[in-house]
Amino acid sequence: MPIDAAKATSAEPRTTELAWDHKDVQLYHLGIGAGAPTPEKPHPATDPDELRYTLESALHVLPSFATVAGGGMALAGGLSAPGIEVDLAAVLHGGQTVTVHRALPVRGSATQTSTVPAVHDKTKAAVIVLRSEVADADGPLWTCDTQIFVRGEGGFGGDRGPSARLELPDRAPDLTTERLIREDQALLYRLSGDWNPLHADPEFAKLAGFDRPILHGLCSYGVTLKAVVDTALGGDVSRVGSYSTRFAGVVFPGETLRIRMWRDAPGPGRIQVSVTAVDRDDAPVLADTVIAHN
Repeated sequence: MPIDAAKATSAEPRTTELAWDHKDVQLYHLGIGAGAPTPEKPHPATDPDELRYTLESALHVLPSFATVAGGGMALAGGLSAPGIEVDLAAVLHGGQTVTVHRALPVRGSATQTSTVPAVHDKTKAAVIVLRSEVADADGPLWTCDTQIFVRGEGGFGGDRGPSARLELPDRAPDLTTERLIREDQALLYRLSGDWNPLHADPEFAKLAGFDRPILHGLCSYGVTLKAVVDTALGGDVSRVGSYSTRFAGVVFPGETLRIRMWRDAPGPGRIQVSVTAVDRDDAPVLADTVIAHN
């Protein structure tokens, strides 16, 4: 069997050295739409707030950069864990949480420690849970919790894992914005380290059951966090404490995302978010999405 859950969860932690600088941060920000026009910023290239994502002398780091920093892709780390051998065409990103312990530096070096806390059996699929904890010489920087959904690998008798869903508030959103996903968005985003051909190669996409390449889930994740920071948090990335989501549907390059936000839901200091694809009658993209902030 390609997945040996007991071997994966009992394996010794794996460590990887990470390093990044301003060019990696800028490339990531461009890959999630920095510098592109939005309803709020029709001319963003020279906007002082937008330059904080694109100009090295003014740069701050969006916390979702943690998912690609130093090439330490959480998804790739999960697929290389002991006891796990799967077909990339069967893999989808199920969910992601980033918890920030302090502001991410523009340049740095750190050690990533990766474990597999659980492998859940969904009968027709398996969900691999990966935890990556990153620290530098000054202490913890961030923690990433990643859920990797692998079709056709369930039925091994394991625990099903959690299945609770977060209902949307029964009121109109406090803020709504839209973000266009450019036709070349996935091609640019993959330069930050996620080389899965599902996002670039039409023939590989067909093998995975899609008419054409789809956008990386983590690209939608980054686009959404930037939109929330810019519209609900005054453009201040340091206010983000954690950010979690479930990937509920795919996005095709060229589509537009509708991002709805509810303040203080599901509690004080939290923003609940719904992301849908405008072009497909608001088909769900991100669900169970919460940003905790100060």
